[in-house]
Amino acid sequence: MADGIIKEKREALGEVLNGDRLVSAPYKLNFRDEKDSAVACRKKLSEQDVAQFRSAVEKDFYFQMYYDDLPIWGFIGKVDKEGKTHPNEYKYFLYKHIQFDILYNKDRVIEISARMDPHSLVDLTEDKEVDVEFMYSVKWKETDTPFEKRMEKYSLSSSLPHHLEIHWFSIINSCVTVLLLTGFLATILMRVLKNDFVKYAQDEEAADDQEETGWKYIHGDVFRFPKYKSLFAAALGSGSQLFTLTVFIFMLALVGVFYPYNRGALFTALVVIYALTSGIAGYTAASFYCQLEGTNWVRNLLLTGCLFCGPLFLTFCFLNTVAIAYNATAALPFGTIVVIVLIWTLVTSPLLVLGGIAGKNSKAEFQAPCRTTKYPREIPPLPWYRSAIPQMAMAGFLPFSAIYIELYYIFASVWGHRIYTIYSILFIVFIILLIVTAFITVALTYFQLAAEDHEWWWRSFLCGGSTGAFIYAYCLYYYYARSDMSGFMQTSFFFGYMACICYGFFLMLGTVGFRASLLFVRHIYRSIKCE
Repeated sequence: MADGIIKEKREALGEVLNGDRLVSAPYKLNFRDEKDSAVACRKKLSEQDVAQFRSAVEKDFYFQMYYDDLPIWGFIGKVDKEGKTHPNEYKYFLYKHIQFDILYNKDRVIEISARMDPHSLVDLTEDKEVDVEFMYSVKWKETDTPFEKRMEKYSLSSSLPHHLEIHWFSIINSCVTVLLLTGFLATILMRVLKNDFVKYAQDEEAADDQEETGWKYIHGDVFRFPKYKSLFAAALGSGSQLFTLTVFIFMLALVGVFYPYNRGALFTALVVIYALTSGIAGYTAASFYCQLEGTNWVRNLLLTGCLFCGPLFLTFCFLNTVAIAYNATAALPFGTIVVIVLIWTLVTSPLLVLGGIAGKNSKAEFQAPCRTTKYPREIPPLPWYRSAIPQMAMAGFLPFSAIYIELYYIFASVWGHRIYTIYSILFIVFIILLIVTAFITVALTYFQLAAEDHEWWWRSFLCGGSTGAFIYAYCLYYYYARSDMSGFMQTSFFFGYMACICYGFFLMLGTVGFRASLLFVRHIYRSIKCE
């Protein structure tokens, strides 16, 4: 820039959260005004500038501009390695001439692309001052593509035929897994339960002096409320809220709100919907807590409010500090932080409290089909694979295998430069994930009760949510094997935010697992006569 004035664009909340800080470029592209080698600016590059540009070219930096909301990319330079063996002999060049090709239809811009002129280069190999004249040319051509279809070019890149085949293959693979699993579990449980019911019915008619075994005989303990009930209710509340949030986001995505380059729409939607759904968390947590005969519902509400937001806020503070230290655009400006805090205090918290009061006053009772005995029954000694950790590993593996292939594409679009547009497939995968989680948790709960271990409340929640831990393990694999991230900032951002997302998944799927188990346990104990 000759005059050195940079105009910043005002940005929406989502764009700021996304880390976009756009400034206006020095190129004048007026409609149907062709230019040939017009000068953008003349500049004397100091030795420092040359060294900076050289390191940028070496790391394959590229620029991204927007013209009429259409994105344009291009590399800023190239490294000449031809016939050279040693990195010290490489030559570094900076492009100084951009050629814009713009297609228009009547009075609308349809497509724009930027090419770098390979012949006008600046040599950056040595540290010495250079005078550079940056130039640009503009060519306008007519096209028949209608304005409505101009975004299709960008969304096609992720749904190319070979990608789609992989997606459909992964879905069919997941569906087969799910059908086999659900069929297998359903038949086992139906047959086993049928046998159990028959056996228990005969037992009642037979002599009563036999030793009691199996899940029927812990009916006096199954509905004994779990330890740490406040935390349990809070986890269910947060999980229900995150589940609602996910469903709403999917609805918006399927309607087509998040088209490519609608920069930051996803972030805006996440913040707004999370704030608006906090009433659900308050209601679920408080009503369940009161069903578990809890007394201190105010503390329970505070816990519910902080259970997901707390870790998220701490992670954010740490990562924002890192970003400020590195002078990165990922650091949120003070104004944006104030806006988010205001949303939290003026929308999220009041809704949470209102939901909590409504939940407390709902006076719902925990309808247990069996009376709970006064003293807990002793749990018989169990083999090691029936303890919590091995069970979680078993529970998390199948749901994770159902979403594994789709995860790669999502990671590539969130942490890479791929664009993700196939929301319908993602939605199918999400539904498969929920079904598998519910079924596997129910199966494990049944085996646990059959072994006369009646502490199934927390276990079912942990088993449902264990997929979150698997996703985090996949993050480690992705970071080392698939991505070329490096440096403290990228590493901390990746692992910090992924930890929050996986924690959210843990709460959401844990809720799904527990709800499924609760339905199941109620159903089987309702079917037998309890003394």
